[in-house]
Amino acid sequence: MTDTPTNSLEWVWFIAQKYSDLFIRGTLLTLAVSVTGTIAGFLLGYIVGIVQDTKINKEDYFFKRAMLRFFKVLSAVYVELFRGTPMIVQAMIVFYGLRQAGLEIDPISAGILVTLLNTGAYMAETVRGGINSIDAGQREGALALGMSPFSVMLGIVLPQAFRNIIPEMANTFLTNLKMTSVLNVIGVQELFLQAKTAGGTYYKYLESYLVIALIYLVLCFVFSRVFALIEKKLAARKDYVLAVEYMENTQ
Repeated sequence: MTDTPTNSLEWVWFIAQKYSDLFIRGTLLTLAVSVTGTIAGFLLGYIVGIVQDTKINKEDYFFKRAMLRFFKVLSAVYVELFRGTPMIVQAMIVFYGLRQAGLEIDPISAGILVTLLNTGAYMAETVRGGINSIDAGQREGALALGMSPFSVMLGIVLPQAFRNIIPEMANTFLTNLKMTSVLNVIGVQELFLQAKTAGGTYYKYLESYLVIALIYLVLCFVFSRVFALIEKKLAARKDYVLAVEYMENTQ
C-alpha cells in the first residue's frame, strides 16, 4: 500500500489503523453507556411494570388505594412520554434542561440517564405483558396456600415472566447499543462521534462510517449470540412427563 490510499477500501483500512485508539475509546464508551443504561432501565421497567399490573382492591384502606392510583397515573404518563418522543429529543431536553435548572450534569451521565429512562418505558410494557402471560391459576393457587401477593409476584410470577421476556430484553439492548449514536448531539464521545472526528481529518466520512458499521455489526452479532445462549439455558425443559401420563404408562 502506498503512503496515500488510492481507493475506498484502502482508505477504510488506513483510517481504521490510524485512528484505532479513537475507535477503541468510542466502542468502550458505547458499551459502557448502553450496558449501564440498559441494566438500570430493566430494573426501572420491572418496577413500573409491576405497578401497572397491581390491582386496586376496594377492600384496601383509602391511603393505600390513593397512593397506588397516583403511582399508576405517574407510570402511565412516564411510559407514554418516553415511548412517544424520539431519544435524540429526550437527550437534548434532559441534558440542557438539567443544566438550565442548575444541575451541572456531564454528557456521559446524561446519556446513561436518557438510556435508562427510555429503556424503562419500553420494558415496562414488556414486563406487564410477561406478567399477564403467566397462568392466573398459579397466582390463585399460591394465594390459596397462604402466600402473600408480594411473595407470589417475587417467587412465582416474576421468574417465569423474566424467562418469557428475554427475547425482548435482547432486542432492547441491541437497540440501545445502536441508539447511543444519537447521544453525540450532547457531546457524548461514543463510536459515532469518534468516527465523525476521524473522517473529518481527511474528509473521508464514508470510509470512517464504514469502519464503525463493521464494529456495530460485530458487537450486535456477538451479543445476539450471547442472549441466544442465555435464552436456551433458561428455557423450560421439554422432556418432562406429566404425572398422569407417567401413571398411565406404568400401569
